[in-house]
Amino acid sequence: MKTSSCLFALLLAQCLCCTAETRPQPMVVGYIFTQDAPLQPGQVDAHSMTRVNYAFANIKDGVMVTGFAFDDQNFAILTGLRKQNPAFTVLVSVGGWLWSTNFSDVSLNKQSRARFIQSVMIFLRKYDLDGLDIDWEYPGMIGAGHPFRPEDKQNFTSLLKELRKTFDEEEHKTHRKLYLTFAAGSSDDFLAHTEMRKLVNYVDTVNLMAYDFVEPDSDPLTGHHAPLFRNPADSRNYSTDASVRAFEKAGVPPEKLLLGMPFYGHAWGDVPDVNHGFLQPGHQIPNFYTPFSFISSNLLNQGYVRYWDPIASAPYLYSSSTHIFVTYDDSESITAKCRYVLKNELGGVMFWDYSGDPTGTLLKAIDQSLFTSSSIGATAQ
Repeated sequence: MKTSSCLFALLLAQCLCCTAETRPQPMVVGYIFTQDAPLQPGQVDAHSMTRVNYAFANIKDGVMVTGFAFDDQNFAILTGLRKQNPAFTVLVSVGGWLWSTNFSDVSLNKQSRARFIQSVMIFLRKYDLDGLDIDWEYPGMIGAGHPFRPEDKQNFTSLLKELRKTFDEEEHKTHRKLYLTFAAGSSDDFLAHTEMRKLVNYVDTVNLMAYDFVEPDSDPLTGHHAPLFRNPADSRNYSTDASVRAFEKAGVPPEKLLLGMPFYGHAWGDVPDVNHGFLQPGHQIPNFYTPFSFISSNLLNQGYVRYWDPIASAPYLYSSSTHIFVTYDDSESITAKCRYVLKNELGGVMFWDYSGDPTGTLLKAIDQSLFTSSSIGATAQ
């Protein structure tokens, strides 16, 4: 009996070891959004990321084109980083909140899709890129005032299907993997306007934008803009966990889902000094942008007190003198999210955007949380 028990224990240990070895490492994907600024050598850490999505290419006259002044130079710097880390990949992201204007048109029919896809291939070959990230905000919805159609729902699927077919043909010729991904809105509306169960078959990852759940320009009540879990005190029913569950229910395999995290915050002004400003009325502050670098250098412990919501796993700041409330992610909340990724066996994490934390504080928290030995078996509530 003792011999058989020992043999069973040995086989179980070997099985667990094989599972741990064959399970893919979590991905770390960061968006690079320089706009009209050139990247500098050494600015991007290629060893702490799996992939960068360079934002954004635009769409003009039905074809994909560069969007900013230094794109050529920046692509060369990023692709050069593959010499430092051969596993590092560089994708271009097309569209975005302001440049999704022409997606509905280019997806409309087989001819328009073919024209767009041909331009994608020319673009990828010219800049030696590893694939494409579609950032259509959003199919079947107005977004930032973009044209949209009811048939966007089906046309988005067709666009991804035909892109995947073209990528597969290119891979067969070059023996080089081409990645196809898309940025996904975290709302139920986004799921309702997409054929998620179908289109997920054609992409490598779904980049879940689990942030901006509340924003001061559209919501007069303060709150967490990227909570891991919902605080029941907030009557608005939103959280990162709820979005993950909804996407999995809609057909996204966990291993294809990347949990998005913000490297920036949102701020409300004229917030009453009640409950440290949490769940209180306020309004948008003009020209008050809060990347993590600004929060950590100019606000934290400089008249702004940090509070922690243990239910939501989210930090926030409040200043009783300025009556400003700030919601954001920091190392503690990002660590909790990375543990959540490990526990739920998601594909990894994604963040917007790299420039929000030039010191690498948050990227270091991601790296330590996902890849250190202490993270093995880590759990979140």
